[in-house]
Amino acid sequence: MIIGTALSNHATKALLLGSGELGKELAIALQRYGVEVIAVDRYANAPAQHVAHRSHVVDMTDSEAIKKIIDLEQPDFIIPEIEAIATQALVDIEREGKSVVVPNARAIQLTMNREGIRALAAEKLNIPTSNYAFAETFSELKTAVENNIGYPCFIKPTMSSSGKGQSMVKTASQLEAAWDYAKSSGRVDTGKVIAEAKIDFDFEITLLAVRALNAHGVVETYYCEPIGHYQEHGDYRASWQPQAMSRSALKTAQDIAFKVTTEIGGLGLFGVELFVQGEQVWFSEISPRPHDTGMVTMVTQQQNEFDLHVRAILGLPVNTRLHTAGASVPLLSTLAATDVVYEGLDKALAVPDSEIRLFAKPEALVNRRMGVALAIADTVEAARKKAVTSAKSVGIRPA
Repeated sequence: MIIGTALSNHATKALLLGSGELGKELAIALQRYGVEVIAVDRYANAPAQHVAHRSHVVDMTDSEAIKKIIDLEQPDFIIPEIEAIATQALVDIEREGKSVVVPNARAIQLTMNREGIRALAAEKLNIPTSNYAFAETFSELKTAVENNIGYPCFIKPTMSSSGKGQSMVKTASQLEAAWDYAKSSGRVDTGKVIAEAKIDFDFEITLLAVRALNAHGVVETYYCEPIGHYQEHGDYRASWQPQAMSRSALKTAQDIAFKVTTEIGGLGLFGVELFVQGEQVWFSEISPRPHDTGMVTMVTQQQNEFDLHVRAILGLPVNTRLHTAGASVPLLSTLAATDVVYEGLDKALAVPDSEIRLFAKPEALVNRRMGVALAIADTVEAARKKAVTSAKSVGIRPA
């Protein structure tokens, strides 16, 4: 891999489609190798735009707008960071061969829409998943839940992230409200929602799988230690690494991740979400990029998930070795406001072996992630306690 000098005629350029907190860490990791970074998002002053060489604000679901930016910048790599993207534009760009879409345009299309990735995993690869059904009307949804899925179940948009539009439905009386919420709150209304049966699992994990070139130039899959996490309303509230699990269940999880990522192809890091009960493992979702629960790797691994993604993209060696146990807890806003300030950082950082990362988002929304508390310790349990204490010490209020 030859890398040009940023801001020169022969610069190696990476264009980020989505510039949130994960994109910011990607931009920093790319710049450590001299890559020129262009950050694109739907709003101004998104976190990655603070550190990128240049930035643009466009409607990310507008194919023509995306193509114009790509034609203007002529990037070597296009790295999607969010779900709400005009994926057909990426298919067209990839077909022209001017830029490398990471990991590839098909992967983005498959994983940005729950219908595509669920069909791939369950129907083509025969990987265990929860029982599910798609519905285009409320009548279809009601029939599917009452005759097949059952209660309790989850109703989700087919295209969303961070829990937007997701509901847990325990009784028939809650179903219509869940349908309305899924239709109105997803990233993009695809015309369908998905109903998923509830699985009784012991815990859920994110398995970070990295497709990278080995010393012989052959694609190999590497795995980070499993990351445990728990969610509320479909969004993560804490993550920790490593999650204790049996050797057999871990092997099954890795086998599932290998099958799905091999079928998808390309180079880069994938966040594979799985449910685990004893020795049984079910596939849930996959992200073809760094995962929010993987922010814990910023303190637990020598090469964190952003470093691994960038190294894999650039064809460089990767090392997924765990350095120490750790945990992360997001800092959630309790209010909607612009021009907010943060207090209590001194108390938060007084917690031994803790870190605070503030994302500097221009607007706070209720339950929006505005930062993350990170902590390490000799055990996961101790790290989780530290991260919770550190996170609770930070206050967010209007200036």
